[in-house]
Amino acid sequence: MEYRAFGSTDLRVSVVGFGAWAIGGPAMAGSTPIGWGEADDETSRAALRRAFDVGITFYDTADFYGLGRSESLIGEVFGNSDRVVVATKVGHRLGEGDSVMLDYSARHIRAACEASLKRLRRDQIDLYQLHSARLAHLERGECIDAMEELRRAGYVRHWGLSLNTFAPGPEADFLLDRGFGQGFQLVLNILNRRALPVVERARAAGVGVIARMALQFGLLTGTMKPGRRFAGTDHRSFRLSDEIIGRSVELLGPLWHDAGRLGVTPTQVALTWATSVPGVSTVIPGIRTPDQAEQNAGAVVGEADRVEELVEGVSAEACEEMVALMQARG
Repeated sequence: MEYRAFGSTDLRVSVVGFGAWAIGGPAMAGSTPIGWGEADDETSRAALRRAFDVGITFYDTADFYGLGRSESLIGEVFGNSDRVVVATKVGHRLGEGDSVMLDYSARHIRAACEASLKRLRRDQIDLYQLHSARLAHLERGECIDAMEELRRAGYVRHWGLSLNTFAPGPEADFLLDRGFGQGFQLVLNILNRRALPVVERARAAGVGVIARMALQFGLLTGTMKPGRRFAGTDHRSFRLSDEIIGRSVELLGPLWHDAGRLGVTPTQVALTWATSVPGVSTVIPGIRTPDQAEQNAGAVVGEADRVEELVEGVSAEACEEMVALMQARG
């Protein structure tokens, strides 16, 4: 496993991290699934332990993942250990009628931080992230002041922003222009490269970058085929249609074929490409089982240049059409 500095902070992270959304289980916001379907807690604990055994030291979660369940599992396995780096997020909560609300008030941030620390069983959160905060929230300044206050008080080592799912807006520039925050989490994968300018600017500023959705909900594993059905408690049930899956197979099939001739799997191509982008500190594929932990930990191969050559053969225009199609579904 390779380890990298997280920007100019004192954090050092495994280049492959553990995305802990899925282990939160089948949470719902009213009738809308906000999880990945059923998850067995003992399997999740075993996955966390196996991930550490194979060198993964960075664990990313949120208080909204499983409505606290994901944080609690990480807390049970690692507690206050300084051998792991734990990142979590704040800003999403259930409102009236169990609808999803965005709350970046200082009062909520302070209360949520205290609750996350208890679930994680930690004295300090290594990286605390505003969960999809928009420009209007940042401009008001209350959430920034609250995060800085938590950092000064020692509850948080560093803080940052988890950016919008499909395309970074002006939020990253707002923080970079003012020197606020030490990290960004953003979507970056073979299909969606919209965040590359943000990564470049963050790198120049010494801001750490977490690349999420490197496997794009499983589309970049090479295993998904049209006709795939998802449980009603899995958010992919409304995000991934047969059309999206079918178009991804058509677009990426030649890439997977060429990769196979090199002896490289689709997952290895996807994770190697994401981690080879200059400025990326860590990539966080979702992990649910010990086998997935082991496979993802070893997925980054020493073929970055050849992988880049393979990916360059994929039509950027077709990728953008795919992303737009997914964005339209939410």
